[in-house]
Amino acid sequence: MSGHLPGIRRRLACMLYEGLVVFSILLIGFLLPQIVLSGFGFSLAPKLLWLHVTLLLMAYFVWCWLNGGQTLPMKTWKLRVVDANGTPPRPLQAVLRYMLAWPSILLFGIGIAWALFDPDKQFLHDRIAGTRIIGSD
Repeated sequence: MSGHLPGIRRRLACMLYEGLVVFSILLIGFLLPQIVLSGFGFSLAPKLLWLHVTLLLMAYFVWCWLNGGQTLPMKTWKLRVVDANGTPPRPLQAVLRYMLAWPSILLFGIGIAWALFDPDKQFLHDRIAGTRIIGSD
């Protein structure tokens, strides 16, 4: 699979759109079940709530990356996640990319800003996981 390196603006725009998709996934897959559970008098400990969010979003991202290399926003922006050889990421590689994206984004976006200095303009979580985002037009 060949492709070119998309610009940082295009990848950031895709991330913004991804935020809308994640919001809707959390409404349906997290908030709705929690409302139903609370209606029956069940409540989960805060750590279990975070585990629910983490696993729900992991299922979404990893499944998308392993089945076509793209989430819906990535399809819209014509982006794809691949490994260093340009092939789809392996399952553990996709999970690693997902887990590394959390601190990459939540620590003041340090892993995103990394792309400004990286020789290949890749995000830090992609660099560590051995993946990259490519574009096609």
